[in-house]
Amino acid sequence: QPHLVESGGGLVEAGGSLRLSCVAYESTFSGSDMGWYRQAPGSQREMVALIPPDGPINYAESVKGRFTISAHTANNTLYLQMNNLKPEDTADYYCHAGLQTAFRRSYYWGRGTRVTVSS
Repeated sequence: QPHLVESGGGLVEAGGSLRLSCVAYESTFSGSDMGWYRQAPGSQREMVALIPPDGPINYAESVKGRFTISAHTANNTLYLQMNNLKPEDTADYYCHAGLQTAFRRSYYWGRGTRVTVSS
């Protein structure tokens, strides 16, 4: 079954950096939207960064200039480089992408990786 697995979360001090990875298994990226979302406790899930199939990359205003999304399609991996982290970046981070196999194309969510930023 196609699925996405995130990694790279952890505990970091404010001002620090983390790089999140999201690997697609049993499938390849379909060329549709690929993005990172996050959900803080008690809050709704929000878009952090999105690579559309065409057009510019989108970033949430709160992360512009600090986070960078990239994709290495040859190894089916989506990345999120997070610099100058702030306590308000604390959340569970999820990747979301269109995946394809020989038989189907669909969107999938990963299970998330937790990022905690201490002040």
